[in-house]
Amino acid sequence: MSKHSHKPIDNEAPPAGQNPGGTQDPQVNAGDGRELPTGQQGENVSETGGKSQDAPVPKTPAEKIAALEAELTDKELKTAELARDFEAKLADLNDQYLRKAADFENFRKRMIREKQEITDFANQNLLLDLLPVIDDFERAIKSAETSNDFASFFKGVSMIEKQLSTQLENKWGLKRFDSEGQPFDPNRHEAIQVEKSPELSEAVVKEDYLKGYFLKDRVLRFAKVKVIMPEKGD
Repeated sequence: MSKHSHKPIDNEAPPAGQNPGGTQDPQVNAGDGRELPTGQQGENVSETGGKSQDAPVPKTPAEKIAALEAELTDKELKTAELARDFEAKLADLNDQYLRKAADFENFRKRMIREKQEITDFANQNLLLDLLPVIDDFERAIKSAETSNDFASFFKGVSMIEKQLSTQLENKWGLKRFDSEGQPFDPNRHEAIQVEKSPELSEAVVKEDYLKGYFLKDRVLRFAKVKVIMPEKGD
């Protein structure tokens, strides 16, 4: 045996990812021992996430201006369309207003005309009732011209007056009231002559100069009367 002992040769392979000299091989993945292809050593690869997305390329000023101009043009077109729609609706509303105004003016004129007609012909029925009375007066006058009979004429006129008074009272509510001998009532009588008497204790109507009339329950015309007033002692 030699004096110098020989060390056995270590045939074991170095650990994965490490060169024999002890340095890490940059092309070896420390995780699974697979080598990465050249040119992909700096990329981050993940089985779960995959390769990361590239960031969008920023637009140049010219592209931004062009985009703004296109957006402005689109808004101008929409504004013009809205303006046309608004003008069309405004014209339609104005047309409707003019039509309504014309209809209202026609309605107002028609109401004025009808009101005037009602006023003009309000007494039509009353006048129709008076026409037969006028006819009777005409016949009585003609009869008196030929006969010269005053008694017959007076009787005929009295009948006509009674017929007219009855018709006006029954159909129109016009009623004549007598005042002679009644207590004086300033709500019904108008004194146009006054006498004094010591025999009376209250004012009394002595004579009717003009008859008074009621229209239903309201005094239509005051009676014009002569009144006797009590004479007060000294």
